Amino acid sequence: MTASSSALAALLKNSTLDDHEQILDACNKTLQSSKSNLEAQHVKLIALLKLDRYEDAVKFADTAGDTLRKAAQFEYAYALYKTGRLEEAAAISSEIQSRGANHLEAQARYRLEDSVTTSELYRRLRNTQDEAEIYDLRVNQGAIDAQAQWIGVTDVKSIRRPGREDLEAFETAYNAACGSIARDEYAQAEVLLKRAKELCRHSEDLTDQQKQDELLPIAVQQLYVLLCLGKSSEAKAIAAEITLEEASDLSTRHIAQNNILLTQETENPFLAYKQFHATDKIPPDDKLFSYQNGPLKSNEATLDLRAFKFDGLKSSKRISRESGISTEDLISSSSKATAVAGNETGKAALRKMSSLLQRRPNDIGIIITLIQLYVLNGDSTSAVELMESFLTRMEQSAAEIEQGIRFNPLLVSLLISLYRYRNQKAHVKKELASAAAYWHTRPNPPASLLIAAGVSLLESHDEADAKLASEIFARLKEQQPSDKATAAGYVASHAGIESSQLKSDIDKLTPVEDLVRDVDVGLVERAGIPQSSNALAIAQLGRGKKRSAPSTGQVKAKRIRKSRLPKDFDENKKPDPERWLPMKDRSYYRPPKGKKRAKRGGDTQGGAVNEDLNVDAKPATPVASGSGSGGNKKKKGKGKK
Repeated sequence: MTASSSALAALLKNSTLDDHEQILDACNKTLQSSKSNLEAQHVKLIALLKLDRYEDAVKFADTAGDTLRKAAQFEYAYALYKTGRLEEAAAISSEIQSRGANHLEAQARYRLEDSVTTSELYRRLRNTQDEAEIYDLRVNQGAIDAQAQWIGVTDVKSIRRPGREDLEAFETAYNAACGSIARDEYAQAEVLLKRAKELCRHSEDLTDQQKQDELLPIAVQQLYVLLCLGKSSEAKAIAAEITLEEASDLSTRHIAQNNILLTQETENPFLAYKQFHATDKIPPDDKLFSYQNGPLKSNEATLDLRAFKFDGLKSSKRISRESGISTEDLISSSSKATAVAGNETGKAALRKMSSLLQRRPNDIGIIITLIQLYVLNGDSTSAVELMESFLTRMEQSAAEIEQGIRFNPLLVSLLISLYRYRNQKAHVKKELASAAAYWHTRPNPPASLLIAAGVSLLESHDEADAKLASEIFARLKEQQPSDKATAAGYVASHAGIESSQLKSDIDKLTPVEDLVRDVDVGLVERAGIPQSSNALAIAQLGRGKKRSAPSTGQVKAKRIRKSRLPKDFDENKKPDPERWLPMKDRSYYRPPKGKKRAKRGGDTQGGAVNEDLNVDAKPATPVASGSGSGGNKKKKGKGKK
């Protein structure tokens, strides 16, 4: 062992610290004579990492055995992280008690979209922070905050609005813009992205190549924001500035290609399909986040359908879970159902999709697609019945997973939308109350659903509903104490309490003076009491029917209409209920006898038409009987000879 170490040291003397190829060759020579040399194995693993040969590093560590993996835990975890094996990298780095391992675990958890654990790791790092890491930790925390909003984390205590300090560097401005995009605040995101681009362009710490690498993601996000704001001309100008070949990572290049395609009015679906798939396949170590991958998968399925690639979608090897509620499951099953229907939307598509639903009755993607078809065909009743029957099956199930599916915010909001479309207000209130009763006792409830349920319950006069509303807003107040909607609901649901106990919550709300500051009281008084649309229409209709007063004092006598009642009308006698029917269709009608009966039988007015009669044909030419001259003979009259 000592001789091998000495030989390795002698070989390393002839190499420099930056010449990792020479170091790797020296390790290989040492390992040829001593395969179990731990020091040489460790140095070789580091050299492979320095050369960015991460796949080779993982393969070498797995082949070397547990001894090397335990001695070089951090290096092995880093190699796993770079090859996309994030779960293993996070698990190994969590066992290492070092600051570098904490950073590595935080990065792996961030890629796994575990924002809660990542925020906790960065909180620990900030508590024992190094002066050199202050800026990096602030940038990383901004990225975590944006991610938490994108994936819909309800715990918003760590999420803050953009501040002045976020405008000091392009990284913080970019992360703040991403948070604004996640909140659908596109106007604010546009301003922040412009600021980030200017700071990056004028940065003195970056080389020209580094500026190119940093400006491309900013431009891609700018393009998306401008498209959302409807600024198509500005979006096309930004798209013209983007050069896909400059993207160092394939994920950014793929997103850029998708956004550029959205700015182009490509009517040819096959050309759009070709442009979308122009970029190379994204490697595992650069895979997209779920909130990025979902829209791209949806666009890909849409292009497949437009290009009539039905067979590929129907025979896809990836089969979604029958009760899957994830974005990937919904896109997979919905696109497959649309492919089975052949892009049709009529009754034929309904029949095809209904037969597919019989084979997979709990496939949420198929159910949602079928509901959309029902609504498009004007059959909202069948849409509601289908949704209610599925949710009833989920509610009656004993499995906790299916109970969660029953009250999933996506499905609850879909059912409520159908109820509102049909103006079924009582059903909306009942569904919101059921969802609130399920969620308000569970961890991490959906805040938007609880707020909607609380507002609906506040409109009720039932004491039980009012109590449930107060409990909901009390729970929401603990989760998001700074939210104004929550504060307003909490104050309204606790109206019976003295205002002094609610002062802190009332102070969070906008004062009434500020709300009515711009109201012109005089104009409101002159306008009068506002009327509903029906009352206003009736008033205008009545105003139009009124006649002006006569100009002279002579008033024309009102003409009395003559009675239009029959002469033999008897108001005490019950009118004939069949008087509106034609005489021949009345139950008491009896046809006349004799010649009149035969004559009337040939009439068609008011009766059924004999379709065998060719009424449009010309009358046939009468055929003459006898000789040709016989037709000119005069008929003899009858009489005495």
